[in-house]
Amino acid sequence: MKSLRLAIMAAAILLSCGAGVQAQTTLRIGIAEDPDILDPSIARTYVGRIVFSAFCDKLFDIDEHLNIVPQLALSYENSADGKAMTIKLRPGVKFHDGEPLDAEAAKFSIERHMTLPTSFRKSELSSVDHVEIIDPLTIKLVLNKPYAPLIAQLTDRAGMMVSPKAAREEGDKFGLHPVCAGPYKFVERVPQDRMVFEKFADYWNKDNVFIDRVVFYPIVDATVRLANLKSGGLDLIERVLATDIKDVRSDPNLVLSTAPELGYLGLTVNIANDKNKGALSQSEKVRQALDLSIDREALNQVVFNGEFTPGNQWVSPQHPYYQKTFPIRPRDVAKAKALLKEVGVALPVTVDYMVTKGAENEAVAEVVQSMAAEAGFDLKIRVVEFATAFQQAQAGQFQIFQIAWSGRIDPDANIYVFMHSKAPQNDGGYSSPEADKLMEDARLVVDPAERKAIYEKLTNILLTDLPIVYLYHRTILIAHTNKLEGYKQMPDGLVRVVGLKLK
Repeated sequence: MKSLRLAIMAAAILLSCGAGVQAQTTLRIGIAEDPDILDPSIARTYVGRIVFSAFCDKLFDIDEHLNIVPQLALSYENSADGKAMTIKLRPGVKFHDGEPLDAEAAKFSIERHMTLPTSFRKSELSSVDHVEIIDPLTIKLVLNKPYAPLIAQLTDRAGMMVSPKAAREEGDKFGLHPVCAGPYKFVERVPQDRMVFEKFADYWNKDNVFIDRVVFYPIVDATVRLANLKSGGLDLIERVLATDIKDVRSDPNLVLSTAPELGYLGLTVNIANDKNKGALSQSEKVRQALDLSIDREALNQVVFNGEFTPGNQWVSPQHPYYQKTFPIRPRDVAKAKALLKEVGVALPVTVDYMVTKGAENEAVAEVVQSMAAEAGFDLKIRVVEFATAFQQAQAGQFQIFQIAWSGRIDPDANIYVFMHSKAPQNDGGYSSPEADKLMEDARLVVDPAERKAIYEKLTNILLTDLPIVYLYHRTILIAHTNKLEGYKQMPDGLVRVVGLKLK
């Protein structure tokens, strides 16, 4: 029955992809989930960021070497005391509704990120006190204190500009009809089926846009995504299975693009919001026992053929901010059992384990479940549709939430939003005044050595408390047809469509 359903899905996608192709060039992209709301202030999913990159330009972007480069802004300058940033905007930029992107519009967008009640950008811009207009194409961000990660935040959703006119008219429905200033403009979205965008004729960089339409198809099953790429129903897919790498590389019609990811996959533990007050939420020693029960390298070999990087921190072991004084602990089932005995919990320790749909996600959960069982845990895997899982996480309806974070170029963005007390994505409700202070201090410091010393103290706390049990760091795996020219993979995992051509 499942095979039949997948076959029907694949056939439907092929038929819908084929419509209208002769009329214009269409880039068809298969993504692993259906994104949440297409509003850069409210959105929080990785696939959403992939879609945003096609239609919602930012003040700044990054290149393949993680250098910050201009996009909607031309330049920036920090004040000597680090409490102001002056940004020069690119002239002649228009939103998709024809409205100009000027200082007034940029001020509106940043203030919307900061003040919208449902915004997830608040913590990213929390240091910004207010925005001043210097001239029609210049704004100044006035800070309440120095904030080292600010420029990095403006390379992502906090730096995305939206049309003030559309945002005011649509109100809380803006995400249903988003209007930005990117290369493609929004046409339609059919939930769980497709998102359609067409080339924006007045795009500021229109001479480098060569494809007429971009359509995103959410396809949870990676095997179906790859099958459609091979058959010509899709032109590019994200998150190729590590076990399919050889298959892709051996196909003369396909190209595999890779990059080390900036983020991680971890097990978020519901510490403060667990209504059942399970043992995992009540004792850091129980969480330490779970951590010790997991063999990360074995997990990497079994599920990913050794293609990913085992990890225990919010940055990978290759990252300059990785704390080498805290290496990955080897698996120690005897010590895990001893910790559970010391706490005196009833065995087995039953845990609700929420996992998003997907072959690799579920395979990881099954390996972790098997390993943890040997130490005395009974992890009850609960597979949930992606968007629903995020809703349940925010509502505290989990004990473990297995979720990946795509990562950001500044380490602050991999930790603060998840670990700081009452931060918007702190789904487990972790709170440590000492950890909060260290995260805040690290934001004030520009010197890498000083910041790393602060993060060393923070790492010691977090590896003791274990609000998130980090497991590994993925390799970004993007496959596309050899008819697609100009594709380059960046470490942030996004799919950039400017400059691409279809033969």
